[in-house]
Amino acid sequence: MNLPDRCGTFTIGGLPITRLGLGTAQMSPSGTWSHPQSAAEAARVLREAVDLGVNLIDVAESSGPFDYEELIAQALYPYPDDLLLMVKGGPLRPSFLRKQIETRLWYLKLSRIPLFQLHGFSPDAPVADQLGVLTDLQREGKIGHIGLAEVSVAELEEARKCADIATVQAEYNLVNRAADALLDHAEQANIGFIPWLPLATGALADQAGPLAEMARRHGVAPAQLALAWLLKRSPAMIPTPGTLSVQHLRDNVSAVDIPLTTVELDELDRLVPVSGRQVDPGSESKQG
Repeated sequence: MNLPDRCGTFTIGGLPITRLGLGTAQMSPSGTWSHPQSAAEAARVLREAVDLGVNLIDVAESSGPFDYEELIAQALYPYPDDLLLMVKGGPLRPSFLRKQIETRLWYLKLSRIPLFQLHGFSPDAPVADQLGVLTDLQREGKIGHIGLAEVSVAELEEARKCADIATVQAEYNLVNRAADALLDHAEQANIGFIPWLPLATGALADQAGPLAEMARRHGVAPAQLALAWLLKRSPAMIPTPGTLSVQHLRDNVSAVDIPLTTVELDELDRLVPVSGRQVDPGSESKQG
């Protein structure tokens, strides 16, 4: 059975996206603003992901100075027709936002970014102006779809008055569920929800951690169990865990096959202490 049938899909702009993608942040030593630890191994992971059926790849401006866009192009160009590249950037003043997007188009060898995700709103310009740049680029054919990261429900609804929003992104995992309200709202509005830090920076992968016993019962790793929980949480959920290991990539993809009963989902809720209150993140100061 192919990956879309195994994990389900979420449709963005008529394109069915596998509900398990690949992020690039973990391909660097620090995860932010650094070069890939091994460009050759990263390229292997990217190609293997596509071969396995993954058709969403997430690359953020904060990962590095265009290194990852260049790496993706070298590894995957010409791109498969069903591949959705999600590029995240900003917040920047509108004029700089346009320049950033046009530069990244060049590095990716694209005429259009399939999905551009704005990383929050800049305080230097009204929300309507920042989204206006993106809708202008959308009309020019340089952006396919618009997403938002690190926004509250209220900010999402304000943004939807100015533009069609395809996806939202926020920190979300078994430990931190502060974005529960945003996730539920996105699901109801048929907006994809992309959790960052789906494994809580490795805390949920600990072989001696709270998931270890249930993972042993299923014959899987704790990290796989954490991903399986995310996929069960909502049909709008699209995790994009990153890795620099082909084997870890295969393990992540295998997580879509883990059956979890309602009883086991309740057990997981009890096993893992939740650090974030289940509220709209816009009602509190945001965590970076």
